[in-house]
Amino acid sequence: MIKKSLLIVLFLNLAYSCKEVPNRIEGKRLDINENITANKEIEDFISPYRNNVNKNLDSIISYAPETYVKTDGELNTAIGNLMADAVFSESNPIFHKRTGKNIDFVLLNHGGIRAIISEGNITTRTAYEVMPFENSVVVVALNGKQINKLFDYLSKAKRAHPVSKQIELLLDENFNIKKALVNGKPVSEEKTYYVATNDYLYNGGDRMTFFQPNDSLYTLDYKIRNVLIDHFKKVDTIRPKIDNRFTRLISE
Repeated sequence: MIKKSLLIVLFLNLAYSCKEVPNRIEGKRLDINENITANKEIEDFISPYRNNVNKNLDSIISYAPETYVKTDGELNTAIGNLMADAVFSESNPIFHKRTGKNIDFVLLNHGGIRAIISEGNITTRTAYEVMPFENSVVVVALNGKQINKLFDYLSKAKRAHPVSKQIELLLDENFNIKKALVNGKPVSEEKTYYVATNDYLYNGGDRMTFFQPNDSLYTLDYKIRNVLIDHFKKVDTIRPKIDNRFTRLISE
């Protein structure tokens, strides 16, 4: 029986070894450009869906009296302030309803602003262009020591990371912290603060490691992009400004 099994194995090995194995594979590049002819059947099927999506994206939901870019200020920008304040105003009622607590302030990231808001009509497409990512709002419970680490991060980053208007962070000309207030008061190390941010930053994006560990995490299931859309729909004309929420003293 063993000899018979060995013979079968030898036969199978011989059979497989006799098969031709390709030793060269060739291919050619197919350019995807305007010269490719559309498939009419596929195009006819897709067209109604595309038209409907474009109609929704191009619906006017607000108005911008001027153009806003993320490079119009050193440590706070009009568009960044708009986004942070929108996250606060739209997310806090949801957070309060669920927990009975209030968000203390919002922190986003400068790199997350992916487009300008041009002068003129604001559409749903505008929100998708400014925030193309699927990032969602989370609220993190941090103690005062972690809030101080957060402020220390902002002072060293030297970038206009958006913070909501509940913050007043003043740096000296060398980017050292001169004043740091939350809701008009100095940070208390014994207090718990509720900070709204996005899930990317919570997980350490842009090296924001101060969010973990934490006392609690609340997921609102609310995309930043949808926050912007909801905010734009409520405001006939946006008027964001650069202010004193995050600034630096400059000697004359």
